[in-house]
Amino acid sequence: MKRMTVGAAAISTTPLAWAYNKTNILEAILRAKAAGVKLLVLPEMSIPGYGVEDAFHSAHVWNKSLATLADIVPQTKGIVVTLGLPMHVGGAVYNCIAVVADGSIAGFVAKQRLPSNGVHYEKRYFQEWPNNVRTTVTLHQAGIEGEYPIGDLYFEFSGVRVGLEICEEAWVNARTGAELAQRGIDIFANPSASHFALGKHEIRENFVRDGSRAFGATYIYANLLGNEAGRIIYDGGNIIASQGQIVAASERFSFQEVVLTTWQVDIEAQRVERARGVSSPNDVSHDEACISVPFAFPDEEPRTQTVATSAAWELSEYKLLEELTRAVALGLYHYMKKAHVAGFVVSLSGGKD
Repeated sequence: MKRMTVGAAAISTTPLAWAYNKTNILEAILRAKAAGVKLLVLPEMSIPGYGVEDAFHSAHVWNKSLATLADIVPQTKGIVVTLGLPMHVGGAVYNCIAVVADGSIAGFVAKQRLPSNGVHYEKRYFQEWPNNVRTTVTLHQAGIEGEYPIGDLYFEFSGVRVGLEICEEAWVNARTGAELAQRGIDIFANPSASHFALGKHEIRENFVRDGSRAFGATYIYANLLGNEAGRIIYDGGNIIASQGQIVAASERFSFQEVVLTTWQVDIEAQRVERARGVSSPNDVSHDEACISVPFAFPDEEPRTQTVATSAAWELSEYKLLEELTRAVALGLYHYMKKAHVAGFVVSLSGGKD
């Protein structure tokens, strides 16, 4: 049997706070290694922070993101990690995920579906990567010099296939995962920057659960955490689902900088279930989208695991009030911490107002 431990880490980031973001990323990797995790999913734009806005068009941000990536890569020995950053390719900027394995960059996956509504304006900063397009990008950054694949990719690690749905790609009708599932993906990773809104978490749970069932795979969702840039609060909430069931999840609105969630996946048992339920043709031809990486996930002894249960307040009749209270508390805490202020003043009046 092929068993491996996977993980999702919700982390706090601040736009352009390079040292702070890198510290939290490295802490997540350190904790994941200690927990035996072999595949760790980190949130979207984990390196520069999500709320960079028009600075995404700055060469400084592209270069500093790559420099930070170069600092992190050597710390990924023995583990596969997803890291979010902007990439300037062919005259345009793309929202990308670097897949780093065992101390080397395996490739970059570029986001194909961009949100442009509500608080998200990604089409202002990025271009959507076209479907079924792959190319290479040459990096000159010290420590990661070389030519790497980029585009509509998935990865195979000694037989274990890993594909990505990046945030919005799981929210649209034509999900990226539906096409990837035909290629026999064993594990889906979803690095996200999904802001808090009342009742929104149930939607995330649904697409993670439904994705794992429909794709016959393990689905790992990791989100940002806290007040990142003053306007948006992220509630965290890692989710791992397998075969239509949420098996592991983290509590939301944590005051920690890093929250790690893990689960041991039985790849072969999962494949048996997928083979029984296949209803669409699998693509068994040679696939240029597949990047083969010479890194093997070592087999693990089975261990007893407890399937996730919701926190008591998540089941309360006052859940929406709880969400709002926790979001405000976390948002104010991070605003105070990241703005380096001593506290808040509440103005009270004894008048009619």
